Amino acid sequence: MKFTLSWLFEHLDTTASLAEIADKLTLIGLEVEELSDPSETYANFEVAEIITTEPHPEADRLQICTVRSGGGEQKLVCGAPNARAGLIGILAQDGAVIPSNGMVLSKAKIRGVESHGMMCSGAELGLSDDHDGIIELADAPNIGTPAAEALGLNDPMIEIGITPNRPDCLGVRGIARDLAAAGLGTLKDDIALAVQGKKDSGTRITVSGDTCPLFAGCRIEDVKNTESPAWLKARLKAIGLSPINALVDITNYISYDRGRPLHVYDADKLTGTVTARQAETGESFVALDEESYELCDSDCVIADEKGVLGLAGIMGGLASGAGLDARNVLVESAWFEPVAIALSGRHHNIDSDARYRFERGVDPASVESGLNLAVQMIVEICGGTVCAPVIAGEMPDTAKTVTFDPARVQALTGLSVAEKDMQSILEKLGFEVKAGKKSWQVNVPSWRPDIDGATNGADIVEEIVRVYGLDEVPSTPLPRANGVAKPTLTMAQRRASLMRRALATRGLVEAVTWSFVSKAQAEAFHVADGLELANPISTELSHMRPSLLPGLMAAAQRNADRGAATVNLFELGDEFKGATPGAQRFAAAGLRAGLAQAKNWRGATQSFDAYQVRGDAEAALAACGVHPQG
Repeated sequence: MKFTLSWLFEHLDTTASLAEIADKLTLIGLEVEELSDPSETYANFEVAEIITTEPHPEADRLQICTVRSGGGEQKLVCGAPNARAGLIGILAQDGAVIPSNGMVLSKAKIRGVESHGMMCSGAELGLSDDHDGIIELADAPNIGTPAAEALGLNDPMIEIGITPNRPDCLGVRGIARDLAAAGLGTLKDDIALAVQGKKDSGTRITVSGDTCPLFAGCRIEDVKNTESPAWLKARLKAIGLSPINALVDITNYISYDRGRPLHVYDADKLTGTVTARQAETGESFVALDEESYELCDSDCVIADEKGVLGLAGIMGGLASGAGLDARNVLVESAWFEPVAIALSGRHHNIDSDARYRFERGVDPASVESGLNLAVQMIVEICGGTVCAPVIAGEMPDTAKTVTFDPARVQALTGLSVAEKDMQSILEKLGFEVKAGKKSWQVNVPSWRPDIDGATNGADIVEEIVRVYGLDEVPSTPLPRANGVAKPTLTMAQRRASLMRRALATRGLVEAVTWSFVSKAQAEAFHVADGLELANPISTELSHMRPSLLPGLMAAAQRNADRGAATVNLFELGDEFKGATPGAQRFAAAGLRAGLAQAKNWRGATQSFDAYQVRGDAEAALAACGVHPQG
């Protein structure tokens, strides 16, 4: 779910900073996945004017431009065909990171001429596909103005991960409600006004079947569908949506603003009664994605007397869509059964914002409020005469009351929360609380289908605790149950495990070699008397090993013989220093051989050195709680 900071402020009255909002979102369970601040992206970009241009002496298609920016005048080489004196555009200074390719701009000589900075195209700024020339600013801002401000891109974008049980937060208003409940401001009043129809539209709407129990529509006549206003286009672009026209953009906006999908039909393309019904096997239609879909009787469709208009709750049809030439429109706001929409979407393999919301559970009460807001915005932007809305069916009964014992909060979480704080949190989240002496009756708002009375109040506890602060829940060890064995690892065993992990983390691979070595290897490592085996299995395994290193060295040689350019091994095991009891010890050894770095574009080959091996030893000791540096 994406939204911008200014969009959030339309619903939340707060003085909190962007960082505070992002931290609080994650703390209340709405994890921030991306935070994009254009003022940082365009930090080294500013408005500049080309004062003069002259031909490059060594290149016909290049010009030397004198550019005036906030820091004064500078010269740069430019190959844009539209570069000319008087042009005002966006200058990237040395050190700027070009958004389109990540290149860091630096001072350079181009065909013998020193160039400082670059006048940018729309493509280089990541704003369009236009590579052909410098971006030109029509309403010339002051020279030196930061690019983000001049381009209207100074609105940070936040993306949060929404779990399937929180459809209420698929709209900005739902997110604002959660933040207000968490103490980060106050939720503003709803601006949607009830539709006041000036005449009867003559529109007839019916519903048939269980998939669509409620269908509302409002006809608006003499609208002038046009390009959306700048603020609306900016918000849609910021969340990755392409503006199409005012009517379509308004429905997309409300889908993200309220979590309420809508659809607008060209009323002049409709025939007779509009019905929400089950499809008939063999029916088909061409959707807005220009693909043709053959329907089955489990699909719910919106249809008129002529045929199918769209796949209900998923995608509208191409033929009845509202284009720029639409003059009379019908705004649809309906509620669809989530499971039916999910099954239909999977069957046809269609992913859409509408399906994403309906299959998780759209607020049934938003049928009316969503229609009101859409009509209000259409009249403000496109004009027109509003007809009386028409409603078919009844709102599904989603009312739920949960019996809740406040003591359950401490019983389940160990967190002590005052009852007045619990009640305040729930009421700010939209719950209605009727407090009793021992238990409360909590009425669940229509936008929270995830709250279940069968959990004996656990869902209510979750709401209170996540808003109060999961970081406030005390860390308490569980008591050891009878019959559960105590830890059996000794200190030496624990240290060995920690050392294995530390060495493996540094890229070494554990080896297990023989505890026996050859006579030559044993003598090379000063074998003690009495460690020769009486009946060895091989002449190469005739002595108990006085060190782990012979085995590691032999393993490294075998790997190198088979073409391994780099060998990193370690072993933990017993070394034998004598034949008497207690003359053996548990030790660790490591070996690095070959290349530490192969030759690549960053430099030549590098071999291992004593400092790297010393680092391995210090890491192993530190893992055991021994600090070599003191």
